[in-house]
Amino acid sequence: MTTSGGRPMRASAPLVRGISYATGQHPPEVVPEVMRTIHEDLHCTSVMLMDDDTTRQMEAARSALEAGLDVVIRPYLPDRRRKAVLAHLVSTARAAEELRQEHPGRVTLLVGSEFSLTSPGMIPGPRVFVRVQVLVRWRRFFDRRITRKLNRLLPEALRAARAHFGGPITYAAGFWEQVDWSDFDIVGINLYRLGTDHAAYEQRVRTLVRDSDKPVFVTEFGCGAFEGADRRGPGSFLAVNWFTDPPRMRAGHVRDEATQAGYLGELIDLFAEAGIDGCFVFTFSMAEFPHHDDASYDIDMAGFGVVKAKADDPFHWEPKAAFHEVARRYAR
Repeated sequence: MTTSGGRPMRASAPLVRGISYATGQHPPEVVPEVMRTIHEDLHCTSVMLMDDDTTRQMEAARSALEAGLDVVIRPYLPDRRRKAVLAHLVSTARAAEELRQEHPGRVTLLVGSEFSLTSPGMIPGPRVFVRVQVLVRWRRFFDRRITRKLNRLLPEALRAARAHFGGPITYAAGFWEQVDWSDFDIVGINLYRLGTDHAAYEQRVRTLVRDSDKPVFVTEFGCGAFEGADRRGPGSFLAVNWFTDPPRMRAGHVRDEATQAGYLGELIDLFAEAGIDGCFVFTFSMAEFPHHDDASYDIDMAGFGVVKAKADDPFHWEPKAAFHEVARRYAR
C-alpha cells in the first residue's frame, strides 16, 4: 500500500522511532541508564541529544550508541548572536564527525532548531520566553521578516556544518517557518498539534510526505499532562505562572496523564500511516518541571516529559502514562 505520493504506508510505527533528551538533565553516571531505558523500555531506535555543552553531548552520544541507539546531535545555543551560534555549530559538527567515523551510518546532525525563535533578530524580544509571547500573539506581522532572515542564516549554517561533518544533516524547523530544503538531506519540522482542527493537522502531515522527495522527520511533538493540554500543544507550559516563587500552576488545571498519552499515541499512529520516516517525542524528562504532591505546585503536568521526578529527588524518575503509551506504539 502506498500514500498518494507513492511512498509506502506503515501501519505500526515510523521507521525511526525516537525521543529527545536534554543531556544536562542527569549527572554523567546516570546517563547510560537513561539511554538503556530509552532503547530497551521505550523501544526507541534513535535519540535526539540537545545541549549547549558539546563535550557533555558527545559523552551522552557514546552512551546512546553503546546502548544500541542511533543518535541525532542537536546543538542548542539560545539567545546568542549569529557568530556565536555558527562557531558552536562548527565545534559540534567536528565532534559529531569523529563520532560518525567510529559509528558509520548511525549519526545525524541538526544545524539548529527554530532559529526564528531561539536566535535574536527575527522576532522582537531579548529572550526566547519573550519571543514566544510575541510569536503567539503577533506572528503574522513578522512572517516575511522571519523568512527573509532565516533564508540568509540557514545556508550559512549548512555550509559550516558540511565543512566538518560528512553524514546526513537537517534542521528542526518551527511549524511557522518557511524553509528551502533543497540542500538538506532530511526535512525536519517541529510539528505540534494544537486546537481542535485535527483534520487540518492531518492534511499538513500528509502534504509534507507527498511534497517531499526526501525523508521527513517530525523533530518535536508533544503536550502536557493536564485536561485540555492536547488543545494547547506546544503552549502547555503557559499553564504555569512563572512569576511566582516557586512557580505554580494557574488555577483550573487538573492533572490528567491520559491526555498526554492519548495525544502522543494518536500522532505516532498518524505519522506511521501517512509515511513519515521518523518522529521524536518531546521529550524524555524535564527537570525544570518537577512533580509535586500538592497540585498547585505540580508543574510537571505542564511539562512535556514522559517521566516525572520530584524537585527533592530529580535523578529518580517514574514513568507517566505517556511513557507506557509510547512504548506500546514503538514496540509494534
